Amino acid sequence: MGVFSVLVLTAAPPGQGAEAGGALVKIDGREALLRSVELFLNRDSVKQIQVAVPSDSLEEAKKKYGPHFSFSGVKLFGAGARWLEQVAAAGGRISPECTHVVVHDGARPAVPFSDVDAVLAAAEKHEAVALASPLRNGLVEVDEGGNPLAMHRPGAFMNLLTPQVYTRAKFLELAGDPGGIAKEIHPSQLTLVKGSGLNLRVGGTGDAALIKTMLNMLPKAKVKPLSSPFEEAQW
Repeated sequence: MGVFSVLVLTAAPPGQGAEAGGALVKIDGREALLRSVELFLNRDSVKQIQVAVPSDSLEEAKKKYGPHFSFSGVKLFGAGARWLEQVAAAGGRISPECTHVVVHDGARPAVPFSDVDAVLAAAEKHEAVALASPLRNGLVEVDEGGNPLAMHRPGAFMNLLTPQVYTRAKFLELAGDPGGIAKEIHPSQLTLVKGSGLNLRVGGTGDAALIKTMLNMLPKAKVKPLSSPFEEAQW
C-alpha cells in the first residue's frame, strides 16, 4: 500500500505558456490553490501535503493561508518562481515514511476525485504516472509568424494534466540537489491514465467563470466524516 506525500505547486508547468498566478485566482470566492489542496484531504494514504510558493511571497502566503492550512497539517515553504525550481526545493522535504510523491498544479482545482483515485492506484504499479485527456480537435502546426505548416490528427496527442505521481526514488532523481533546478521526466517514462476533460488550468482571472462551471459539472465525491475544524470551516 503506497504512502503519499503531496506537493502542490504555484508555478506554471514547463512548456504550457500559462500565467504563474493562476493558483491564486479566486473561483467563486475561494482561491484555486485552496480547492486544489482540498483534493487530497481526508485520504488515508496521504500522509503529507506541502505547498510551494515563491520565496518572496512566503510571508504574505503564511499570513493569508497559514491559519487555514494549520488545521490539517498542510505546510507552506518558499522556493523559486519556476515549476522545476519548486520541485527541486521539495527534494529534501519529503517525509521518510512516504513511498510516493504526488505533484499537482495548484491552478487545477477541477479534478474529479475518481481521477485522483485512479492515478494513485496506478502509481502502485508504475514508477511515474500522469493524468492525460484526449484532444477533441485536430492541430495545426504554425511557424513563428502564425503561418500553417502541417496538420496533425488529434489521436496523436493528449493533454498532459496533473496530478502526476512518482515513486520516491524517481522523484528524488528528478528533483536533484535542493536549491537547484529539477530535471523534466522523459515522456517515455510516464504511464498515462485517462483523465477528465474538465480538468482545466486557471491561466488568469478571465478563466474563473469557466473553471467554476467545470467544478459544478464534476461528479460529487463520497462524503467522509469531517475530521477537523479546518474541513468544517470549508476555508
